[in-house]
Amino acid sequence: MSPSERVSTRTDQPTDREQQVLDRIEKARRRKPKVREERITSAHGAGGKATQTLVEAVFLDAFRNPALEPLGDAAQLTVGDARLAMTTDSFVVSPLFFPGGTIGDLAVNGTVNDLAVTGATPLYLSCGFILEEGFPVADLRRIVSSMTAAAEAAGVMLVTGDTKVVGKGTGDGCYINTTGIGVLDPDRALGIETACPGDAVIVSGPVGDHGITIMLARGELDIEADQLESDTAPLHDLCRTLLDAVPGVRAMRDATRGGVATILNEVAQAAQVSVVVNENTVPVRDEVRGASELLGIDPLYVACEGRLVAIVDGDKANDALAALRQHPLGTDAAIIGHVGDDPPGMVLINTTFGGTRIMDLLVGDPLPRIC
Repeated sequence: MSPSERVSTRTDQPTDREQQVLDRIEKARRRKPKVREERITSAHGAGGKATQTLVEAVFLDAFRNPALEPLGDAAQLTVGDARLAMTTDSFVVSPLFFPGGTIGDLAVNGTVNDLAVTGATPLYLSCGFILEEGFPVADLRRIVSSMTAAAEAAGVMLVTGDTKVVGKGTGDGCYINTTGIGVLDPDRALGIETACPGDAVIVSGPVGDHGITIMLARGELDIEADQLESDTAPLHDLCRTLLDAVPGVRAMRDATRGGVATILNEVAQAAQVSVVVNENTVPVRDEVRGASELLGIDPLYVACEGRLVAIVDGDKANDALAALRQHPLGTDAAIIGHVGDDPPGMVLINTTFGGTRIMDLLVGDPLPRIC
């Protein structure tokens, strides 16, 4: 089902034909995940349907345990009296250096953010480098320096690591894996499965900056956007600001691969609710909107690296918005939609043209190698 599949130009009950479409989607989602390809493709690492199928049909099927499920940004573990969050991520962004950041600070911020949106206080990181033979030491020093600065800004320490070197032409310069550990508040539990009808959907700022910046940095598009930079940033302080100010936060997620649209589909499916987005309230920079139109993609599917999506009790939405806007990373925060009850498991978007369409998961990512 294409994300642009039209559902209705009204807000009342769906027609018989529309209900048939919704029923087909729901039937497809209930099928047991199965990887039909014989070989891995780039789509399997893009964060969309292909990734979801690979994770559920191969990895989850093999490794299933109580700590692994439900799948989220970080595992939540109990050790003695302590509740810990643990996450790991690998970074293969191309190019390694881009406006607003490097693969190094992206690796630190990405891992810190996966911890922060669970409500954890990030503390420690590990770092593994896979370097290609012939990679310039000066570039490695630049990457490491950016990681040091990012770790200091996030208040975390890099405490262990590993280095491997692969043959020339087999490693694309530098790949980085980071693992993070943080401490969870014993009195607070967040989860997308707790979303309820009436909740508000909030984003902390303009969407799509990172993905479009990476694409432009590759020089594949004849577009000038000198002011556009990646939004890569640590979200730990923004998350803490929101949690301290508002008791009604249900869940937070950082919108990386697959963008905001993928996060909202995960919310809808986990809680078996509907999510309705108002397109004209979504903050998008003109440069991002223009490049997305040329690429034929929706900015809501484009990756961010310094934006969070929050699901908040509707009665607390304005308080949450005010708290976010007081923080330097949330000055452009916006309420972009709400949680409903029908159709369950679906994300709908009210377009600027007055219609409504399904915003489904993409199979792959139109912008590969963005993190």
